[in-house]
Order: sequence, then C-alpha cells, then structure tokens
Amino acid sequence: MGSNKGRRPWRNALSVGATTFFLTLIIGYVSQTFIGRMGSLIVSFSLLIVIILTGILFDILGTAVAAAVEPPFHAKAARKIPGAKEAIWLLRNADRVASFANDVVGDICGTLSGAIGAGILFRLAGAEAEDALLGTAMTAVIAALTVGGKAVGKRMALSEAEEIVFWVGRAIAAMEGITGRPLVKERLQKGKLK
Repeated sequence: MGSNKGRRPWRNALSVGATTFFLTLIIGYVSQTFIGRMGSLIVSFSLLIVIILTGILFDILGTAVAAAVEPPFHAKAARKIPGAKEAIWLLRNADRVASFANDVVGDICGTLSGAIGAGILFRLAGAEAEDALLGTAMTAVIAALTVGGKAVGKRMALSEAEEIVFWVGRAIAAMEGITGRPLVKERLQKGKLK
C-alpha cells in the first residue's frame, strides 16, 4: 500500500507532463500556422494578447481555489443555486485545479506567447530578427505584461476568492446546461454533496 502511495505522485507528474507536451504541441502548431497565414500584424498581436490574458485568468483561478473556503457554498448548494455544487467540486479538488490552471495552462501560455512574439518579431524585422536587442525587447514586453497582469490578478484572487470560484462554478454549470453532460462528478443528494 505504501509503494502505491509513493508511485502516485510520479504518475500524476508524468500525466501532467504528457498532457502539457501534447497540448503545447497542438496549440503551438495551430497558432504558428495561423500566424504564418495571416497577413495582418494586428491579428497576430491580438492573438498574443489573448494568450497572455488566458494565462493571467487561469492564474487567477488557480490562486482563488487555493485561497477560497468551502462553507459559504453549502447553503447555496442546499438551495440548488446553479454553480454552487461546481464551486464545491473546484474547492475539493483545489490541488488538481490549481496545478492545471497555474502549471499546465500557465506554462503553455508562456511558451506560446514567446513563440508568437518571435513570429511577430520576425515579420516586423525580417532578416534582422536575430538581432539580440530586438529579441530581448520583445521578450521583456511579453514578460512585463504577463508578470504585471498576474500580480494584479493574484491580489484580486486573494481578496475575492469565493466570488471568483463561484463565478467559475456558474460558468461550468452553464456549460453543463448547454451540453447536457455533467462536468463535475459530485451530485446533490438529500441536501448533501456526495
């Protein structure tokens, strides 16, 4: 039994690593192909901003689930308020949610924003894109936007943790309503989340 517990973190790490690798590969290929075919630098910059914002939003979610507490959602779940049971599920799986949001999505967005920034730089500067100053400037801009955005987002996530988790819970509940498929395992039965 002890050996299984010892192996489980390695299994989880391998699973997260493999998921990150394949998601980065697919999303990176699609985004690079998209940028390569787009003639507009405005569209390329827009895609870069969307990827940076996605990383910031998921960082906010990861921080909020780590900081929020479960009790405020029990009364809402008992009254069957949409999003409450999903919020409880997020909090009961905070370690996995935070790992996915901060590590998997965060690292993918960081990698992609760097790759897209390099693509934009190459199109702006042409053959001079290898210039160390231009490359460093683009990297600095992307890093400043990402780190600055995450700093603001973390402060908000810590002060409004329950509201953010509830908002995400409602978004999951809405997706469940649209697709007709449950996205969380727990169900409310006889007033208790099981």
